[in-house]
Amino acid sequence: MHVDELETPSVLIDLDRMERNIARMQDYCDQHGLAFRPHIKTHKCPEIARLQIEAGAVGIACQKISEAEVFAGAGFNDLQIPYNIVGAAKTARLVDLAMYNRVTVSADHLTVIAGLADAAGAEDLTLRVMVELATEIERAGAPVDEVVTLAQRIDAEPNLHFAGLLLYPSNPAIRPLLQEALDRLNHAGIGVDVVSGGGTGAAFHAHEIPELTEIRVGTYIFNDWATVSKGWAALDDCAMAVLATVVSRPTPDRAILDAGSKTLALDSVDGLHGFILEYPNARIYKLNEEHAYVDLSACDDRPVIGDRLHIIPAHTCVVSNLHNRLYGVRDEQIEVVWPVAARGRVW
Repeated sequence: MHVDELETPSVLIDLDRMERNIARMQDYCDQHGLAFRPHIKTHKCPEIARLQIEAGAVGIACQKISEAEVFAGAGFNDLQIPYNIVGAAKTARLVDLAMYNRVTVSADHLTVIAGLADAAGAEDLTLRVMVELATEIERAGAPVDEVVTLAQRIDAEPNLHFAGLLLYPSNPAIRPLLQEALDRLNHAGIGVDVVSGGGTGAAFHAHEIPELTEIRVGTYIFNDWATVSKGWAALDDCAMAVLATVVSRPTPDRAILDAGSKTLALDSVDGLHGFILEYPNARIYKLNEEHAYVDLSACDDRPVIGDRLHIIPAHTCVVSNLHNRLYGVRDEQIEVVWPVAARGRVW
């Protein structure tokens, strides 16, 4: 099937670029003795994750239990969930996963640890728990002076195992804080199995933090306009493009595309909701649910109604979660169609 036969909007994956991205990241990790754990929230497709495992990844990271359940059902059995799992219903599902799979979860508070211990104790199994260390993004994570207390609490629970430290992003600037955390754990006599870093921007700097034993990265496999704008990837590294059609030209300086917020999501980079490959000076400046507003005033050549354009999205992960399928393309031919099996799995 030729790509021109697809309806729009559709999400295209350039297979050559994706395969190159997979190989580049795995080669980097192999070169520096790092275990690689791809984060599947970017694509949510077991078939793509299997390509990452075949390339050398040790397991996968999932953001939510529902994602992990999909991938466990597809045969993946080394699952890390770098997220606080809170509430009896969720911790029970987590323990169900851990009955037949190697499951590691993170925690940053005694309350979270207590909930995990109760759930694991109810089924008399051992759950691997990492302590998340706070970083400069001020999201989840415990301050360094609480790490030992949390690790001791995990080790004190008969059904929990302290599996190490987790942080995001693992930029080189965080190394002194990480060293302090490890030093405190060492003085307390607590062993550390894994030190897990993450982040696409931080990935190729992981060798500057020798304490890391693995990294978790998601966006690298496709890249997007955000990674290009931040200098983390080149335009030629962008494997995902949204194919859209010009459906209106209300004025000489404005085009309307059939790819709105339900296709591209509302994420933006410097006010732009994506980059149009055919018209690099065009600006996708606004989205309605089914319409993309494009400013053509800086363009010498301009599209007409019916033209099909390729958009590099601002944020690839949210685009995957909006679509039922991804189309793998090579030489303008649809080589494979991947169902987005974990689409909408956000609980």
